[in-house]
Amino acid sequence: MNVKSLPYFALVTIFCFLMGCNSQVKEPEKPSTRWSEEQIQKWYEQQPWLVGANYAPASAINQLEMWQADTFNPKQINQEFQWAEELGMNTMRVFLHHLLWEQDAQGLIKRMDTFLNIADSHKIKTMFVLLDDVWDPMPKLGKQRDPKPHVHNSGWVQSPGREVLIDSNRNNQLEGYIKGILSAFSKDKRVLIWDLYNEPGNTNPNSYDYLEPENKADYSLEFMEKVFRWAREVNPSQPITVAVWTGQRKKIEEFSAIDTFAYQHSDLISFHAYDDTESTKMYMNRLAQSNRPIMCTEYMARTAGSTFEGLLPVFKEARVAAYNWGFVSGKSQTIYPWESWTKTFTNEPETWFHDILRPDGTPYRKSEVELIQKSLGVKP
Repeated sequence: MNVKSLPYFALVTIFCFLMGCNSQVKEPEKPSTRWSEEQIQKWYEQQPWLVGANYAPASAINQLEMWQADTFNPKQINQEFQWAEELGMNTMRVFLHHLLWEQDAQGLIKRMDTFLNIADSHKIKTMFVLLDDVWDPMPKLGKQRDPKPHVHNSGWVQSPGREVLIDSNRNNQLEGYIKGILSAFSKDKRVLIWDLYNEPGNTNPNSYDYLEPENKADYSLEFMEKVFRWAREVNPSQPITVAVWTGQRKKIEEFSAIDTFAYQHSDLISFHAYDDTESTKMYMNRLAQSNRPIMCTEYMARTAGSTFEGLLPVFKEARVAAYNWGFVSGKSQTIYPWESWTKTFTNEPETWFHDILRPDGTPYRKSEVELIQKSLGVKP
């Protein structure tokens, strides 16, 4: 991407952030509102059945290692996206981090453009996730730590993390990041949709809960409200969403305040489903009351009863977009279950928790790969 060709708003935002100026970019007088049911249904009808994974390269322990200049690996991404294309996948959900913007805004945008070019060459559209409340609440730039042996997501980091989340003055400063990223790619057809905030309010029980603030959900809700407002002020051509993630066995009127806000303000309804097939079907039916398209942006945890065999046919029949967690096994170590934080593992588990392929591209289970290909009309 030629940075000179970026929209004016993005150029001004980047310049202000890099130069450290405090002036605010002039905002639209009338921020946009949630897309109408007619608008979002028309948009969704124009998409194929969307199937992909939550993606990070096997060489990256977290978002920072994926995107920082010295560890960004286009060659590996291209190889892994080739494997995804061979499976028939047409989309990927990919996490960003606000510290990358603070470190080098122009560099991040250039690397995102490189990434999008790779994805587009394999007929894959990208869902970017801008913020995340899951795992380590103390993110730091620079060289990332090595994985803890046999521990699930031992190095994944939150964005913005505890210190910024609880300080309204500091998290207000993320307006430049949100608006800068959205503005730079607001009309980019390679970007499918924006997922503004992954699992806001997650207290990370049994891993980092001792570092989490009291009443985290209150801080996260307040921050999420700001993020939605900033996104609407940019008014990207792509829809925006935040997943409902705590209420799989609850009625909509019983949702938490965070899930209720996400449900009411997202252009389409996204959700997470790490439960058995029947529970997930009931969840989908409840969410369908919104009269909006539905995306499952996280599923597939084999030992928790969430499987390709059980769920992919259900998603296909209902034309619900499906993003399983994990693609190629690597430094995130998500082949190990969540309980690897409290239970000792010494070898690869017989039943993988997440992920589809081994680092050399061979499938963990050939039958799953064949199911994905068959579901998407791809001949093995």
